Amino acid sequence: MNLTEEALLLENAEILRRYRGLLRAASKQISDPADKKKIRKAFNLALDAHKDMRRKSGEPYIFHPIAVARIVAEEIGLGTTAIIASVLHDTVEDTDLTLDDMERLFGKKVRNIIDGLTKIEGVFDFTESIQAENFKKIILTLSEDVRVILIKIADRLHNMRTLDHMRRDKQLKIASETMYLYAPLAHRLGLFNIKSELEDLALRYLEPDVYNEIEQKLQKSKEVRDRFITSFVGPIRRALSADNLRFDVKGRTKSIHSIWNKIKNKGVPFDEIYDIFAIRIILDVVPEKEKAEIWRTYSIITDIYQPKPDRLRDWISFPRANGYESLHTTVMSPTGKWVEVQIRSRRMDEVAEKGYAAHWKYKGENGETGLDEWLLKVRELLDNFREGEALELLDSFKLNLFNDEIYLFTPKGELRTLPAGSTALDFAYEIHSELGDHCLGAKVNNKLLPLSHKLASGDQVEIISSSRQRPHEDWLGFVVSGKAKTRIKSALKEEKRKVAEEGKEILKRKLRRLKINYSDADAQKMLQHFGLDEPLDLFYQIGKGGIGSQQIRDFYKNEGVRSWYKYLSQKFSRNPEIKKRTAAGGKEILQKIKQEENQLLLGDNLDAVDYNLAPCCNPIPGDEVFGFVTVNEGIKIHKTNCPNAVSLLSNYAYRVIKAKWTGSQIPAFLVGIYITGFDEVGMVNRITKLISNQMKVNIRSLSFDSNDGIFEGRMTLFVEHTRHLDELLNKIKEVKGVLRVERITENSSNT
Repeated sequence: MNLTEEALLLENAEILRRYRGLLRAASKQISDPADKKKIRKAFNLALDAHKDMRRKSGEPYIFHPIAVARIVAEEIGLGTTAIIASVLHDTVEDTDLTLDDMERLFGKKVRNIIDGLTKIEGVFDFTESIQAENFKKIILTLSEDVRVILIKIADRLHNMRTLDHMRRDKQLKIASETMYLYAPLAHRLGLFNIKSELEDLALRYLEPDVYNEIEQKLQKSKEVRDRFITSFVGPIRRALSADNLRFDVKGRTKSIHSIWNKIKNKGVPFDEIYDIFAIRIILDVVPEKEKAEIWRTYSIITDIYQPKPDRLRDWISFPRANGYESLHTTVMSPTGKWVEVQIRSRRMDEVAEKGYAAHWKYKGENGETGLDEWLLKVRELLDNFREGEALELLDSFKLNLFNDEIYLFTPKGELRTLPAGSTALDFAYEIHSELGDHCLGAKVNNKLLPLSHKLASGDQVEIISSSRQRPHEDWLGFVVSGKAKTRIKSALKEEKRKVAEEGKEILKRKLRRLKINYSDADAQKMLQHFGLDEPLDLFYQIGKGGIGSQQIRDFYKNEGVRSWYKYLSQKFSRNPEIKKRTAAGGKEILQKIKQEENQLLLGDNLDAVDYNLAPCCNPIPGDEVFGFVTVNEGIKIHKTNCPNAVSLLSNYAYRVIKAKWTGSQIPAFLVGIYITGFDEVGMVNRITKLISNQMKVNIRSLSFDSNDGIFEGRMTLFVEHTRHLDELLNKIKEVKGVLRVERITENSSNT
């Protein structure tokens, strides 16, 4: 890019302005002039190293590390070491600078953090298969210095804030990864604001129409909301001031993603969500008086407004596992609306905003926090995983990022925290893995109950065990904690391996009697014949008697096996080295896609490529879609907001193909719609005449039901594309008496 002298001067001035902004943000954490000199040194080094690099937007690349460092300083609250590592985080990977240079110039801590960040880049990039050992190294790095993950979250946040300049397929991939892993990880580390922003930004790209609609509704209702908040908090301000309390009052609007979740999962329309905003009261109080002053404030507020008894949340007596502390109550306003009020101290508010960085500020860098306990659990997970179980490891890791906890007590009164929904068996594994393996049942509050019994906060639990008890496969159906699931799977696999070893010897003995030499190639062919996935399964079935002598004789007699070539074709998508070891079946599919950048065009040439429409989301022309290469069914077309999209795009990006609708000769597609309204005489006739006669749309099926003057209808129709469907829905909305009409999707609340 050739810049004029004037443009170059303006660009340099902007770089300097952003750097000064970083220093202002850092000054809240740093006062030592020597530390500021180190940051300047890191900035000069990064500026020179990235001088010829540009972002997709055309901006100088240095804008990115400055922005990441500012997030680390301002929004997470980390100090000099983390700021320097943030400024330099891409230099080792993208420039000639080395880790040795980092250590020589800034010390071993900065070197280790940048090393960890460089390793993470490959692990969290799901375009390649995830390597379990690499992932283990990253989690171990996390346990050694959590700043690695905090900086990586800041890096992802800035990338999400500037995602507009990426291609659409890249936007979907990055947004899916963010929703799948980064947002839960930020939440688990106590970064509530960052978690909410990551979710909102991901939703903006995954479901832009939903995001824009809710954003517009929030903007339109802002003035009314602000007036209500002012009126509501007036009496509270006066009462707290009269009691000589020092405080701030804030109004907090629910995130767009949280609003969408409530609309989607509970079927509540936007206008009926009562907790779109909450009132937050922040007390200036010394730590030793926090609880007393918070409960005093609660008493004052509930003297003014009537509380809702079942909506009291006490997270000051039992903080959440991510360090969150606050007292939440829901009260009735004079206008008849329920309002959530959150009461917390200044310290609690800072911890809620900045997570564990604020814990360090209040407790010192070596202070014990809930993070240490969580990291210990994560390390325990790692010990039970073997090479090649990467996706399973990631799922178990995500299980440990649970949002809601229950608080339980041992017989001696020790407090234990577990995910909501945990059973007595989860509790046994939480105490000790061996105790879990031999658990028979439990005494919960002195009452004998089965090991599948779900526990509630406050329960006191005593585990009953027997040395004869062993883990069973059905246990996986009722445990919820990552530790329990991992341990049970590990124990079952170990048992399976023992049986499989015996089964392999049994097979060899049977073959010797048949005068056949055992070979690994034959074992692979037998897998296909018996419909099994791996040799372990085959030997296990033989070991436990599932495959007998006669079946083995029949296999060799009839030679009922596929060729090795076809076997590879069938195993296409299961091969973790897909880009290195080409699977023939998948390659043939991919070679048929001749469009630019492997883009699959859907429409006129329907027979050009073997593809099907995914039943989980029923895409129609006009929907934004992508193609997914399956094992046996060619390419499946999914909507980008399909319930399965996030998982597919995050974990199997190498099997995803860009796709779009094209052409004019597109056939009709089946779609479902849901209608509700007032049950009036002739209503069904008016709707069906509109659809069939006026809109000329073919109805495949319909059903209507009424209750207490309200009808509900479900219809399946043939439409040409989304514009055709939108036009139809708008026409139906105009029918007098119709209250609501929408397309039925897999995750709709009305299906």
